[in-house]
Amino acid sequence: MSGLPGDLPDRVDSPAANHLINGTRRRPSRDDSYASNDSSMHAPTRLGPIALDRLRRSLTPRESAILGSVAQHRYLTGLQIEQLHFRDHASASTANRIRCRVLDRLIKANMLVLLDRRIGGVRAGSTGFVYRLGTVGHRLVHGDATQSGRTREPSEAFLDHTLAVAQLAIDMILAAKMPDNGIEIVTLESEPDCWRTFQKGLGGREVLKPDLFTALGVGDYEDRWFIEIDRGTESTVTLIKKCRLYLDYQRTGIEQHRADVFPKVLWVAITQRRADQIDKALGSNRELRASELFVVTTGERAVDVLAGGLS
Repeated sequence: MSGLPGDLPDRVDSPAANHLINGTRRRPSRDDSYASNDSSMHAPTRLGPIALDRLRRSLTPRESAILGSVAQHRYLTGLQIEQLHFRDHASASTANRIRCRVLDRLIKANMLVLLDRRIGGVRAGSTGFVYRLGTVGHRLVHGDATQSGRTREPSEAFLDHTLAVAQLAIDMILAAKMPDNGIEIVTLESEPDCWRTFQKGLGGREVLKPDLFTALGVGDYEDRWFIEIDRGTESTVTLIKKCRLYLDYQRTGIEQHRADVFPKVLWVAITQRRADQIDKALGSNRELRASELFVVTTGERAVDVLAGGLS
């Protein structure tokens, strides 16, 4: 992302493992400084390469990290940005006040754009605002691009799913930062970086599109997961079709050649009732059940499952 710092590396390659099971391999033995900058920025009418580089160098590490996070997840709420980048302040009110000031500065410079839609209604306040990259922010992150990507308001369903995916990634990051929790995020990839392209037999090219991919260090092992966020909008027939695509990809051996093991697949349901429905549907399919590849849980339990605390 054009040199902008983020919370995690895009990928960490590891040597071959000597303990192989589905989704797990034995691991090999092995602050950010946020400066304050209250100078006002304004959206330029024209921005050449020299001005763009000067603007990039004027950003604080925190401002750069915010742009990187929004670019990675496409959309983030004010609360999610606060969770990621304003967690070290003395009080919640201080974090909220400074976050508003920083984001307002980035909006004025057209680095971020505020959506019309708000999550949680008026009562959510500024934490419910939703942000995407503006034209200038897009150029800073992606290089000398002239377009800022999606400019129309996203649909409610698309935004709900995107923010849910981002929230699980944030929950994992926050959990990994807790002392003595025993987990380490080795890799965390969002779309489209986590997508996998492969050839299915003699057929055409297939693209497997998980919502997230992660490799977590848990004790002496590294657990690898593809993650699917289910918001209850797809039929179980569609979910089973997606699971069969995972099996098709597993049969190619591409992932195993790359990382010694094939990741487990975690379905994260919106409610326990929906989780039970998905689990029953997958369990009724003999091929999927025999693979022992799929795990179903809810958003509240997802981080514990990923960290190995729950099955």
